[in-house]
Amino acid sequence: MPLNKSKGNMYPFVTHTWNTVKGKCPHGCEYCYMRRWGEQAPLHFDERELKAELGEGNFIFVGSSCDMWADKVEYDWIVDTLEHCCRYNNRYLFQSKNPDNFISWAYPTDVILGTTLESNWIYPEMSFSPLPLSRVIAMEYLSARFKTMLTIEPIMKFDLDEMVMWVKRCNPAWVNIGADSQGHNLPEPSWEKVQELIAELKKFTEVKEKRNLGRLKKAAREGD
Repeated sequence: MPLNKSKGNMYPFVTHTWNTVKGKCPHGCEYCYMRRWGEQAPLHFDERELKAELGEGNFIFVGSSCDMWADKVEYDWIVDTLEHCCRYNNRYLFQSKNPDNFISWAYPTDVILGTTLESNWIYPEMSFSPLPLSRVIAMEYLSARFKTMLTIEPIMKFDLDEMVMWVKRCNPAWVNIGADSQGHNLPEPSWEKVQELIAELKKFTEVKEKRNLGRLKKAAREGD
């Protein structure tokens, strides 16, 4: 099966996506854009994807449609996926809300490990995801061995000082910040608060602002 070219609201630095683990994600986050497709099938491993030619020199987001590091994902599925990645000379991004499960695996040479940190608060919309602080603790440990990144999307209301401290603990090479793109009526921070966060994060890491932040910026203008 061919690689999928990255498009839409995906990370602009990623060239392709590739998914071996498909179906209903065990984390069940209410705002996830993949729920409309993923919940149509049970969690499963698509062996056809192991025939994919991953090429060379690509930046591939592996597991973009379903969290392949969730607790219910079978061990052999992850082994087969990683072994296939190691056959090709690419950069790989693995991102999970369960970064504890990143520990103790053999990865391709050029790999980036990431997690999502929507807020330092706990919201019911996060459903069955591990708690935000547990993600921070895992990423803090992993950052000593791997290049890491964070995604704050969809950004929700947060405490500025603690949020900045948590991000700093993860020691990310960069942070992606984005807003809800699907109209889930989430408890979002003001544009002013988002700007404050960006300014603080830029003191110690790179910040990549996603285009969907424009909605919060526009709402702030219209409210003036």
